[in-house]
Amino acid sequence: MVFQEQISQGIPSQLPSKRTRSTTVSHAPKRKDILSTEEKKLALSNALRYFPKEWHAELVSEFLAELKEFGRIYMYRFMPEYEMRARPIQEYPAKCQQAAAIMLMIQNNLDPAVAQHPEELITYGGNGAVFQNWAQYLLVMKYLSEMTENQTLHIYSGHPMGLFPSSPEAPRVVVTNGMMIPNYSKPDDWEKFNALGVTQYGQMTAGSFMYIGPQGIVHGTTITVMNAFRKKLKNGEKPAGKIFLTAGLGGMSGAQPKAGNIAGCITICAEVNPSAARKRYEQGWVDELIENLDELVFRTQLAKRNMEVVSLAFIGNIVDVWERFDTENIFIELGSDQTSLHNPWAGGYYPAGLSFEESNQLMAQNPEKFKAKVQETLRRHAQSINKHVAKGTYFFDYGNAFLLEASRAGAEVMAANGIDFKYPSYVQDILGPMCFDYGFGPFRWVCTSGKVEDLRKSDQIAAQVLKEIMQNSPASIQQQMQDNVTWIEEAEKNKLVVGSQARILYADAEGRAKIAKAFNDAILSGEISAPIVLGRDHHDVSGTDSPYRETSNIYDGSKFTADMAIHNVIGDSFRGATWISIHNGGGVGWGEVMNGGFGMVLDGSVDAERKLKSMLFYDVNNGIARRAWARNSGSLEAIQREMDRSPELKVTIPNLVDEKVFKNLL
Repeated sequence: MVFQEQISQGIPSQLPSKRTRSTTVSHAPKRKDILSTEEKKLALSNALRYFPKEWHAELVSEFLAELKEFGRIYMYRFMPEYEMRARPIQEYPAKCQQAAAIMLMIQNNLDPAVAQHPEELITYGGNGAVFQNWAQYLLVMKYLSEMTENQTLHIYSGHPMGLFPSSPEAPRVVVTNGMMIPNYSKPDDWEKFNALGVTQYGQMTAGSFMYIGPQGIVHGTTITVMNAFRKKLKNGEKPAGKIFLTAGLGGMSGAQPKAGNIAGCITICAEVNPSAARKRYEQGWVDELIENLDELVFRTQLAKRNMEVVSLAFIGNIVDVWERFDTENIFIELGSDQTSLHNPWAGGYYPAGLSFEESNQLMAQNPEKFKAKVQETLRRHAQSINKHVAKGTYFFDYGNAFLLEASRAGAEVMAANGIDFKYPSYVQDILGPMCFDYGFGPFRWVCTSGKVEDLRKSDQIAAQVLKEIMQNSPASIQQQMQDNVTWIEEAEKNKLVVGSQARILYADAEGRAKIAKAFNDAILSGEISAPIVLGRDHHDVSGTDSPYRETSNIYDGSKFTADMAIHNVIGDSFRGATWISIHNGGGVGWGEVMNGGFGMVLDGSVDAERKLKSMLFYDVNNGIARRAWARNSGSLEAIQREMDRSPELKVTIPNLVDEKVFKNLL
């Protein structure tokens, strides 16, 4: 059967043969055995309802075995036999081009070169799922192949509820992930309801089909590392020969070595999973692999003496590195961590003193002991960081819930007031005031032709647009504009592409709209041969309410509210987004954040131009307005500039309060 027929068939008419898991890809760790006997029967019933009744007797024991062995029902038997990768858009059987573009993006999310655990439909972060099981994937692809421009597909946490009549102005797909009643949004609730097959954790861009491999975060990481060194080093001093020590090479964290190379420093990144470290090495995202701590010490000292720019992946536990560098008196300029601590008990962070295999075994057989060892390691981790900071290291939380989980473990990470953390998040110190407040965030695009030359042309267009804008940009954003011009001009030589021909660039509202229009014009003229999909990480100005990351530099008391993310996804939906998504969880954990995202297809049409101008304008300025109301000075400047440019925009501006009015009052 040809690919077009296979991807359109949905649940097959004949029961396929039983399949075994691949031995060549990384698999998700076994999940917690959390269901009662009655709940396991319910989970089986929930899974079997996707299939004809006459198959149930054969499938029930198979699905129960999966539930017992893996903690989830993935339905491996129904994995497609065709190669999972993003194909040129014209190869997808679809009645509308927008649906074909979404099919392309879904397959890119599940490409084994891109996805962390592809056979469990997990893209990154240990649990960031595109779908809960393979039946959902099959049905979604069938619906997309049949969809017209007068229909919308509604997806509930991976489950395709169905195609509903709508209009060409409506989004083609509406995605929700993990939307729980608040009292049922604790980590064990995710374990339970995901095991039942009724919800999933979509992370940020996994469950919204917008992941583009580690490149998706490498630019933001580069900006963060560059500006962290600017804060740490003397004026004119270069990062060459200076250390950035961190951990994690799995999904998003895999961007760190590449970002360090671009920033021009020594990057040392520890990773406990040997296959994840080797995968990044084979993809060219890290320069050298080191498995011995003595060798790492020697290689680091050599790199410092020679003022090198190099990235080193250490296969082992990050805590051992921090502690050994302390005894060896190796000075660390920058320190952070990007392990998946939003998921600390199920493979997001591993205890010191145990191998990767031993940890996974303990996690499954004795989860309480595993948790205790993780928390013991977090206390050691924080203690060692504190010693280095006392020597002058600049440490920042990378928004992965490191400080949050360390505090819950009883580590010494709290400030003197007992409320705040003693170390800032990178958003508080860097990305918030320097980028988000001004509207700069991760604008990204995918060339659906799959052609390198289309991506190259889009890079050239984006660079030219930024240079033109920069001529009249205020002094407050000149540095960010120049960093982004440099980034896009050097993007191709840094070999960032994994999977689809995609790019990411930090741009503000003006930049995003003008670049998008230029792309649309180039598609119309034929300079770019096929449609472009626009999107972004939810880690942005407007899309995410996350008090420990994206909105951690909101100081008016509203950082624990989620109005902005909800307004973002609703506002984007009727302003032209091709698909929209709203997620509970992502980055910092289930119940800790609300994420809104979108995808938009540019096809060279007048209609696409109208939509991009309306939607991109709102998508960014919604967040700037909220940040301005919180009295963030950069946002007050940015929103005033936008109101001067756009007379129809009228935003409520705060009246600033002089602290003197409180004197002798409270």
